[in-house]
Amino acid sequence: MRRYELMLVLRPDIPDDRSQAIIDRTTRQIAASGGQIVKVAPWGRRRLAYPIDRHREGSYHIIIFEAPPEGIIELERGLLITEELLRHLVTRVERPAKSARRDGEDDVDLELDETDLPSAVDEEDEESGEQIDESESEAAPAAID
Repeated sequence: MRRYELMLVLRPDIPDDRSQAIIDRTTRQIAASGGQIVKVAPWGRRRLAYPIDRHREGSYHIIIFEAPPEGIIELERGLLITEELLRHLVTRVERPAKSARRDGEDDVDLELDETDLPSAVDEEDEESGEQIDESESEAAPAAID
């Protein structure tokens, strides 16, 4: 089985119980196709880069799971007909190479730590934001006579 990451962007105006029902239905569908859920991480509401169906925000959820490749087709088919879903993306997560693993560590025993998931906090909020003086910029040098 391969490890996948599924990102769901739900409409922001649906109630919490309905969004939880969509997440539960998706995880049940993964389990029914022979997969195993590793982690479900809600990211909360975030601003979209561009409007989708007149929505400027979306409710993000990430599901990390292991499944056979054949189960992904049925999963995406079910997600495409979900009206409350703005966007979804399934990506394959690469595992570390066997030579990079520590001695005695087995492929099945790998656990997902919090460092494997992207942070739910914006990077812009964490950084102090070093300011660049425009006079030092090389992008538009001033013409000197």
